[in-house]
Amino acid sequence: MMEIVGASESSVKRWKRALKEGGMEALKAKPHPGPKPRLDAAEKRKLLKLLVAGPRKAGYHNELWTCSRVAAVIAKKFHVSYHPCHVWKILRNLGWTSQKPEQQARESDDDAIERWRKRDWPRIKRGRAKR
Repeated sequence: MMEIVGASESSVKRWKRALKEGGMEALKAKPHPGPKPRLDAAEKRKLLKLLVAGPRKAGYHNELWTCSRVAAVIAKKFHVSYHPCHVWKILRNLGWTSQKPEQQARESDDDAIERWRKRDWPRIKRGRAKR
């Protein structure tokens, strides 16, 4: 029998015993729930509030959350360590997505840009069309 299914003798004996004691129901596959999460639902809600409050509130110098920063916040507030790559899975489960911050020069003058777009660019464009 064990050669037919490619299993060890001990497995076949275990299956026979399960069949005898519990019938076909005992042989059905049982999903393994995996390890118990290190952060429970209440802690994840607290984490979400910390994230919404922003990185500056957590002591960082800018408004940019990274997986490493979130892992550090989790370690500090909940005394649980996660690898930064795993933190990304937690963030996705909380409904967060990856965002790339817009890059804009500090010296940028929105009024001057708008003026250029409305006044100068049309004039330049008309001049090119005449040529």
